[in-house]
Amino acid sequence: MATSIKPAETVAIPYFWEEACKHLMKKDRVMKRLIPQFGDACLQTRGDAFVTLARSIVGQQISVKSAQTVWDRFALLPRKMTPANVLKLKVDDMRAAGLSVRKVEYLVDLALHFDNGALHVKDWDGMGDEEIIAELVAIRGIGRWTAEMFLIFHLMRPNVLPLDDDGLIQGISKNYFSDDVVSRSDAREVAAAWAPYCSVATWYIWRSLDPLPVAY
Repeated sequence: MATSIKPAETVAIPYFWEEACKHLMKKDRVMKRLIPQFGDACLQTRGDAFVTLARSIVGQQISVKSAQTVWDRFALLPRKMTPANVLKLKVDDMRAAGLSVRKVEYLVDLALHFDNGALHVKDWDGMGDEEIIAELVAIRGIGRWTAEMFLIFHLMRPNVLPLDDDGLIQGISKNYFSDDVVSRSDAREVAAAWAPYCSVATWYIWRSLDPLPVAY
């Protein structure tokens, strides 16, 4: 689920952003045009791994507005949104907040993975992107796309290329192929010039479709 991020929620800005922008503007004609349009705006994080993933589960297959409504109701249930507190919640109360049976199961599984140490959270900084994705997709309700959004928006990894993201494909079509249909292979070829800052280029491609920055 993507939602507008408020300044008060901002806790970090990527250390590599300025260098990435210089690199992209030098290497790519579209980036040279796009990047200056958005001034100082850049990728930002909410700063809480569990909350980021929980929000992504709540927002699956429903509109952004509906997802925010359900999240707001759900977030009132625990005293603080932590894995241990979520595990103490009653299923009926979670369902009453607007969560489906399946999403309740997903949130419980997510909380269990955090609570029982199945996730190597403290080691993530030193782990590769694919290693982290493998850990996350073992959680029910989390697929590769969600894991890649987590790498970009929470861990702020600089070189993630989410080829399953409709917005990225649509944006590449719009900016590089005059709105012609784009394949994953086409997208990968375009992104070859973006490395090692594919996450940053993806963020600007998203902004070309929706100027309002989002957070997960």
